[in-house]
Amino acid sequence: MSRILFDSVTKVYGEDILAVDEFDLGIDEGEFLTLVGPSGSGKSTLLRMVAGLEEITDGEIQIGDTTVNRLPPRNRDIAMVFQNYALYPHLTVSENMAFGLKRSTELPSGEIDERVEEAAELMGIGDLLDQKPKHLSGGQRQRVATGRAIVRDPAVFLFDEPLSNLDAKLRKHMRTQLQRLQQTLETTTIYVTHDQEEAMTMSDRIAILNEGTLQQVGSPRQVYNRPENAFVAQFIGSPSMNMFVAELDRTGDRPRFTGDIEVDVSERRAESVASHSNADQFLLGIRPEHIEVHERATSESVPAYVDIIEPLGSNDLLYFELEDGIGVDGVVAEDVDIGADEEGDEEEYKVFIEPGSIPNRYENGDTPVYLTFDTEHVHVFDPQTGENLDNERLSATESRTGSAKGAGD
Repeated sequence: MSRILFDSVTKVYGEDILAVDEFDLGIDEGEFLTLVGPSGSGKSTLLRMVAGLEEITDGEIQIGDTTVNRLPPRNRDIAMVFQNYALYPHLTVSENMAFGLKRSTELPSGEIDERVEEAAELMGIGDLLDQKPKHLSGGQRQRVATGRAIVRDPAVFLFDEPLSNLDAKLRKHMRTQLQRLQQTLETTTIYVTHDQEEAMTMSDRIAILNEGTLQQVGSPRQVYNRPENAFVAQFIGSPSMNMFVAELDRTGDRPRFTGDIEVDVSERRAESVASHSNADQFLLGIRPEHIEVHERATSESVPAYVDIIEPLGSNDLLYFELEDGIGVDGVVAEDVDIGADEEGDEEEYKVFIEPGSIPNRYENGDTPVYLTFDTEHVHVFDPQTGENLDNERLSATESRTGSAKGAGD
């Protein structure tokens, strides 16, 4: 096991394509860290710089006590599993798994064979050692590629979207196997994926990138419950956090956000928000599980019309349209630029409910239902910077109550 340290690591392609911008992060011995972000965010570039497959433009990468910037890949004590498995079709499973050891070490054949057999048993492919890749399923090939990394007994495992070619059921099975494997071997691991659900369920910590810049690093619960900015809030979580535009009104008996939705807040919270931003408008974020659906209006509810119902088995996912055609994506794209679609289409509001809870008369979208929002779980973001203005309050709440329940438990 080895600790990994990124110190202001920067990667520039050509003269002006900034792929990674001053990336700073320490990864502890035995830690499973996942890099996530949209396509082009720099996560695979970071992984390839650790492996020595990409040169570092600026900064340093350390593995253990060694700065590896100028070390060739074979001297970095790492093992990498690629998206396409990179198996030699003319070699058997056993030969594929032993290939790296034979080329890069002087281990005797007997010890290499013993390592291959042990890794094969650990991966559940002991009966496939004489097969060639063309006779294997996608899941079996992935196990062979992982087994080839295990036999190296490296200081660091690097995984570059290894499950992306598998079907959904097999992906869930294989990520469970990879978790158990890493916990058994206790090898420091960097795992790259674009699938945030994969990251939430597998990681000790998650590092979220966007356009080459580190947005947040923390445990799955932390990044879900306390996103540092609007990008993280909408990237982590499925369905993503809903966003509403509102102004802070302090003219009434108590402060109130008014706009797309209306939410009362405490005087202390209003003062905190105002002290951290001079914006006239704010973005209010709330996750689907913190929205409730009612048949009758209340003083705190917002009328909405059911647009689409997606049955998910244990619950239904509903999409709503608010009155007056209020949408979110267009405003977000203009003011914050955190990933609205290119057309700026309006995004319906989403909420989970129990199956069959919405009577049939509401399904055609002609009769309104009424939504209420859990005020304590409404996040307030600066519309210009995207900063979460509520993080001090959320940190204080979490410290009093212990880790709040999050996704991916």
